[in-house]
Amino acid sequence: MALTTPASGTTTPPALEGPAAAPETPSNTAFPPGFEGRAAAQERPATAPVPSGPATAAAGQPVPAPADTTGAAPTDTSGTAPTDTGRAAPTETSGAAPTDTTETTPAEARPSAPPTSPGTLAATTGDKDATALRGRVALIGIPGLEWSDIDQAQTPNLWRLMSEGSSASLSTRTVPPSGRGITCPIAGWLTVSAGQRAGTPDEGCPAPPTPQQNGEGATIPGWNALAAYQPKTGYAARIGTLGQIVADGGGKVAAIGPGAALAAADKSGNITKYAPTPSALGDPAPYSLIVFDVPDLATAWAKQPRDEYGIPTGLPVAARKTAAAEADRRIGDLLALLPPRTTILLAGISDITPNAHLHVAIATGPSPDGSAYRHGYLTATSTRQDALVTISDLTATAIQALGLTAPREVVGRPWQSGAPAPATPAEVVTELAGEDLASQVLREVRGPFFTVLVTAQLLFYALAALTLRRRRPASTRTTKARPGLEGPKRSPIAPEPTPPSPAPAQPSPAEASQIDTPGESPGSLKAQPSPAGIPADQARPRPQRTDSTRDEPAPAEPTGPAQPTGTTEPTRPAQPTGTTERTSTSATTGNPASGSKLLKSVQVVAVVSGAIAVSTFLAQLIPWWTLPVPMLSVIVTILGIAVLITAVAFAGPWRAHVLGPLTTVAAITSVALLLDVMTGSTLQVNAVSGYEPVTGGRFYGFSNIAFAIYSTGTILGLAGIAHWLLGKRMPRAVVVTLCAAYGGFAVFADGWPSWGADFGGVPAFVIGLAVFLILLSGKRVSPLRLLLVGLAGAALVGVLSVIDWLRPESQRTHLGAFVQQIIDGEAWTVVGRKFAAMVGVTVGNWSLTLLSLVALAFLFLVLARPSRWGVAALGLAYQMAPTLRAGLFGALACALIGFLMNDSGIAIPAMALTVAVPLTLAACVRALQLATPTPPAPPSEPAAPSRSAA
Repeated sequence: MALTTPASGTTTPPALEGPAAAPETPSNTAFPPGFEGRAAAQERPATAPVPSGPATAAAGQPVPAPADTTGAAPTDTSGTAPTDTGRAAPTETSGAAPTDTTETTPAEARPSAPPTSPGTLAATTGDKDATALRGRVALIGIPGLEWSDIDQAQTPNLWRLMSEGSSASLSTRTVPPSGRGITCPIAGWLTVSAGQRAGTPDEGCPAPPTPQQNGEGATIPGWNALAAYQPKTGYAARIGTLGQIVADGGGKVAAIGPGAALAAADKSGNITKYAPTPSALGDPAPYSLIVFDVPDLATAWAKQPRDEYGIPTGLPVAARKTAAAEADRRIGDLLALLPPRTTILLAGISDITPNAHLHVAIATGPSPDGSAYRHGYLTATSTRQDALVTISDLTATAIQALGLTAPREVVGRPWQSGAPAPATPAEVVTELAGEDLASQVLREVRGPFFTVLVTAQLLFYALAALTLRRRRPASTRTTKARPGLEGPKRSPIAPEPTPPSPAPAQPSPAEASQIDTPGESPGSLKAQPSPAGIPADQARPRPQRTDSTRDEPAPAEPTGPAQPTGTTEPTRPAQPTGTTERTSTSATTGNPASGSKLLKSVQVVAVVSGAIAVSTFLAQLIPWWTLPVPMLSVIVTILGIAVLITAVAFAGPWRAHVLGPLTTVAAITSVALLLDVMTGSTLQVNAVSGYEPVTGGRFYGFSNIAFAIYSTGTILGLAGIAHWLLGKRMPRAVVVTLCAAYGGFAVFADGWPSWGADFGGVPAFVIGLAVFLILLSGKRVSPLRLLLVGLAGAALVGVLSVIDWLRPESQRTHLGAFVQQIIDGEAWTVVGRKFAAMVGVTVGNWSLTLLSLVALAFLFLVLARPSRWGVAALGLAYQMAPTLRAGLFGALACALIGFLMNDSGIAIPAMALTVAVPLTLAACVRALQLATPTPPAPPSEPAAPSRSAA
């Protein structure tokens, strides 16, 4: 199956990922409006060694490539190998979720590079005598061409090329026009010229300027103005790079059509050979690079009425088919002229619609490594995804197919043959057209989906809190009086103490099971051990007096070393004070919570809610975009998978345990995302909570949102497993070691460049995991321990970054690029940009901020002082499963540090809480169901009159 990567080409609502990057806010993760956190950013590859040029031959020292001045909007360290992911253009507020983006150094913050003359470029890109020019490349650009345009009858030449060579979807993100998140034809051609995102200062989508011919060659009008504008975009693209490199390498360049002239011009805006049509070119044999502009679709689009941004509306279906057929005829004219063994690179280099799309990429003939492009899918190290490449890869492919070395400013990576494709061209077209359809559906559904999710969770928290309170009738509540609330006949001042009587003898365990524990009112709920030998809390709660407590002294507590808070390892068979075991059927049936259908419904809905996050990724296993109603299909698919996970959570004997459903859902979440990132991150591409290839921000590894879900699932899952192991009487040290082993591997997978490639997530994950392990071991989390753990996390991500930096440049991710930025003195710029993005997304995304505050209030309303608020469910859960406390604190610590370390801001804790809070609620409900009410005690003596009454 081809890469199932939905991409939304439009701007994401102000909620998910952060402040819109100037000029656009890409959306790479799926979230409710306002989740758009990081703007897609262009990752700048590290410096690669280049052959010395004429300027350095005399000195015998190679001149380093000129500093790349590409910039990027606030972005998340995306883990893509240097890809075309600069600052994202503003996308329309179509409800697309925020996106994760790649790391880049903004051009504005770097020292401006002086204009590069042809001689200077030669010195930086290689000596033509040192690099042998080989082969011939025909670069054919068809602005607007999509896979749905290709048909065996209407476009036979395109059909033949696709059946002979390798194919993929093309992400064409460039610098968009103001107010729109699309790529205009002129911007697409300039990006091919520079190998980096480029654009124009004009409103709307102006047509490429017509070259001014001078003999066989031509000059681009307004070239200097176009070159001067690029540093203002944040990418500082060096237009003319492609044509200049070929000319300096000893090759001749020919351009056919105005758009092709933009791509083929040298640094001065000159073209060696210009022809308006293929027939006017003559013999193509003398030319190393032939660039052909096939403008039929773009020309038809330009005739449509324009919107308020100056962008034409979409083409009617009939007009589009006619234009595609005419474009195919033109392509056939050029193919008939090309000599054998010509490398043909064909690309739909831009949009011709109001919304961004994925486009066509086809390659035939010899590839840069010398082998022929075979029938199958294209790939590139910039995306690490089969059937997905970027527009900046097109420039790198053309340069390297000619045997030349791409300079540092070309951020793409060459196209390579990837995985096998379906045998027939029709199946290939169907699969790749389906990828674009998926991206369009997600663009429409992502915003509403997460808006509904946030709203539903807010309402669910409120209703759950009311349910917990309402389902505790007076006969089952403890009646501990609070100062000032005792009633008209009671005084805040305690009655005079009576002389203590001798402490009663300690009852036997059998007798203790029939004795009310002091501090518990008649009918109050007490923690009952979970089935299968799961121990109750080993901590010894302090008895509390209530109105019904008799004036007898409480039994003396045994002395000895206190158990650390949160420990679960039993020290003796007897139940600790406050957790008297009840096993009789009559006692169990006396608990009104155990038979409450309303509480059971709350538990089930909570588990479904906690499973939604991972279901957004698992939905990619089903080709929902091929179903009759794709928008409805993706929603039903996600909900259906969440229900299936919930069914598993309640299917086995684990459902009877306090943490059974929580552990099941959390473990599925952790393992599913771990396996996905180890096998190419295909579940994250085009997922509702993943990243979008249309915006070109990130193509593999953990996005910030996926990291939040993954880390939360991992820590909570370990908490549940630790509770089960401790219940089996496994030594605590062994349990801690096992949890540390899996947790350490999970952290490694998050940061390893070939897998998660997540820079900001590693320190947060290390701290969250350490907090969990420290509490699990029964120790205190001190500031010193946190500091040491934080330093360890920083050291770990530093080591991973250096390892990545030591790899070949073409294989580096943003981790290695950040090391190079430190060497270049640009690290503080990156840090400052990410901090500004974090603040912007947090302040601007009110829906996520509200969700986070409500979720935390729901937790700590129960966590801090449960009895004070009348909801003791979490306290009961802590008594029955003390590891839950360690897991919650660990997950919350990870989310908090992730919030501070990444530019997605509030989106990280919001998504972490979306997993943690519903699953914790499910555990609390189960604790209420398992709790055993104490039998009613005899009526207490009348209270002594208070002083005020006297």
